[in-house]
Amino acid sequence: MSAKVITSSILGLDGYKVEVECDISPGMPKFMIVGLPDTAVQEARERVRSAMRVSDLPFPRPKITINLAPADLKKSGTGFDLPIAIAILMANGDLPFCDPQKRIFIGELALDGSLRPVPGALSTALLARELGVQELIVPKHNMNETTLVRGQKILPAANLREVVEHIMGVRQLQPAEPRQLEPPKINPHHSDFSAIRGQEQAKRALEIAAAGGHNILLQGPPGSGKTLLARAFSSILPELTYDEALDITRIHSVAGILPREGFINQRPFRSPHHTASGVSLVGGGSIPKPGEVSLAHRGVLFLDEFPEFSRNVLENLRQPLEDGFVTVSRAQGTVCFPARFSLIAAMNPCRCGYATDPERACCCTPVQVINYRKRLSGPLLDRIDLMIEVPRVPTERLVDLTAGESSDKIRERVQTARDRQQARFKNINLLTNAELTSDQVRRLIDLTDPARALLKQAVDKYRLSARAYFRVLKISQTIADLAAADTVDVAHVAEALQYRQVSDA
Repeated sequence: MSAKVITSSILGLDGYKVEVECDISPGMPKFMIVGLPDTAVQEARERVRSAMRVSDLPFPRPKITINLAPADLKKSGTGFDLPIAIAILMANGDLPFCDPQKRIFIGELALDGSLRPVPGALSTALLARELGVQELIVPKHNMNETTLVRGQKILPAANLREVVEHIMGVRQLQPAEPRQLEPPKINPHHSDFSAIRGQEQAKRALEIAAAGGHNILLQGPPGSGKTLLARAFSSILPELTYDEALDITRIHSVAGILPREGFINQRPFRSPHHTASGVSLVGGGSIPKPGEVSLAHRGVLFLDEFPEFSRNVLENLRQPLEDGFVTVSRAQGTVCFPARFSLIAAMNPCRCGYATDPERACCCTPVQVINYRKRLSGPLLDRIDLMIEVPRVPTERLVDLTAGESSDKIRERVQTARDRQQARFKNINLLTNAELTSDQVRRLIDLTDPARALLKQAVDKYRLSARAYFRVLKISQTIADLAAADTVDVAHVAEALQYRQVSDA
């Protein structure tokens, strides 16, 4: 006899429909899995056999053939265990046949028959809703993430026996309640802006970057507060929308690094070490997985000691900084990962760090200073919107006990600016000014004549590239949004121009 059930395979971030076909025929006892399974899928034979035996379910002795269709799609992971077991029971006549389009099964089987969570369950839930499947049966530990998908019936199960009894109608699995996003928790690792003394220009630049989703480079001597500023940046970002939280949770689910709660309700902050490889930064592998730039989607990617990263690794940032996504091509196919993040890069002005410090002498030669800065290519720096000098904080300001403006107040202004942007972009599916294309900049940003004249003079004087020109316009629009202005005026353009100073020095 033969039977068929439906499951899914994850490729990139998307779930793809996979039919698990089982055929039981006379012959020597043998258990075969075909359809391009990887090692983890092949090992399902032993997990399924043991789980069925411990669950007091009959395991047929004749020849068993499992086909995972389509056969030309590489299958990986342990989520096929549960559908394989169900298909075997149906083919052996121990479970009633049912419409395979009615249910989707995913889950890894432990040797004792219990169900373990699998990566990418959220992508499977989205696929189930897209296909119009009535029920999605998942391990209990995948319940929190899958119930974020509105309009899909989720049935969490603890073990194989519960799934079998549900199909036989003995005891029905209880549907999980749809989950609402919970308010974000305060991250103890993120500082508040009120605790940072001085650095008013850097704080202002970070506020602009948060409001418009821009990238920023902080340059200054050691101990000037670059890392502290970067870690405080997350405290002024606006709260996640439902769609943003869904995208971020799906990326972390596929990567297998979801927290215990099963969902992400605050913007990610990723800070890879400067020894990171190119694949770990942008994603890849024989089975493509998201890298740091995708794990930082709609959040922050902080690269401390920017020039210490390998130049080849940094050049991989060009496409995601420009396009907001990463395309990974392999022999099996091409996958695309979203990577719309705010880059915060911090660097010293030279190897010893004191080239711009008025109180300490630099021990580097002019050639060494030039070579240190040349580690960052011009095209890469051209993709960074704001470039700020972070000087040493004067001692009297450092010991001042007066608190500065709090992150909560700054976040209110950032949220207001974001709301203006979303209202302006409601018909073009964008969220921030940083996402605008050059054509959209021309159509949507309204400059006054004096502002246009000032910008033209700046382009001629500083020899700005076309990319830098449009980035200055986007920053100007963000500054105008923070000021609640309907048009971009001279003051907005003038402030935006001063944030190109490091690259032009």
